[in-house]
Amino acid sequence: MIASMTGFGKKEAQFEDKHISIEVRSLNSKNADIHLRTPSYLKELDPEIRKVLVQKLQRGKIDANIYVEFNGETAPTTINTAVVKAYMTQLESLGAATESERMALAMRLPDTLSSEKDSLKEEEKKVLFTLLEKVVKELNGFRTDEGRELEKDLKLRLKLIEEHLSTVIEIDPQRQTKIEKKLRTSLEELKVEIDANRFEQELIFYLEKFDITEEKVRLQNHLNYFKEVMVNEFPNGKKLGFIAQEIGREINTIGSKANHAALQTLVVQMKDELEKIKEQLLNVL
Repeated sequence: MIASMTGFGKKEAQFEDKHISIEVRSLNSKNADIHLRTPSYLKELDPEIRKVLVQKLQRGKIDANIYVEFNGETAPTTINTAVVKAYMTQLESLGAATESERMALAMRLPDTLSSEKDSLKEEEKKVLFTLLEKVVKELNGFRTDEGRELEKDLKLRLKLIEEHLSTVIEIDPQRQTKIEKKLRTSLEELKVEIDANRFEQELIFYLEKFDITEEKVRLQNHLNYFKEVMVNEFPNGKKLGFIAQEIGREINTIGSKANHAALQTLVVQMKDELEKIKEQLLNVL
């Protein structure tokens, strides 16, 4: 099956006086490139969170953000009252200023705020990872839906390449006959005596250099293998990319041996479809 690397998921949950929100988005990338942002008291969970993201999402440029809002009276940051009072006293001795002005200045000075590390409860951890699983599931749903559209387009491009290849197979005998006829005509125009046996040997050697039988067979085999991997393996983006490279090699070789205007046109059309396939594969998981 085909899945895209592009997706988005967002879920929210409530735990005691905390509102937890998790948002994950992914774009295409060669490897798992994870950017994770969590509140300071959840940093100890970062390795576990990353592990889940890699296992479930496998690869892509992944941005994961976890937000926690405190809805009750409990706040993660408190004011150091003694420090603020000491600053106020010192500021008062420096010169005339209103109390509100001294307060505003004091609050900007060091150590006026303290953050007490929240103890992470096991229940909160369970809520967090359950929520993360739901977000990842939603994101993978997006990936699967977009993958269906990618698969449709890839199948269309493969079909067009196969149709062009069928035309190549159809006109190839005419091409070889035309090349042989051209050589014989050119030789006759020289009006010189030649060794007939030697000429036939050279002719066979020359025609073998332009023979594309193996390329036609290998190209069809690569196309069949591409379709097989696309349907039966997952994830398959990298493997399909390698097969596309092999398809390109066979098409290029056919083009270099073509020596035939109609066949060259077909090669250009196959290359065009293959480039569209390669562009789509950049986003296949």
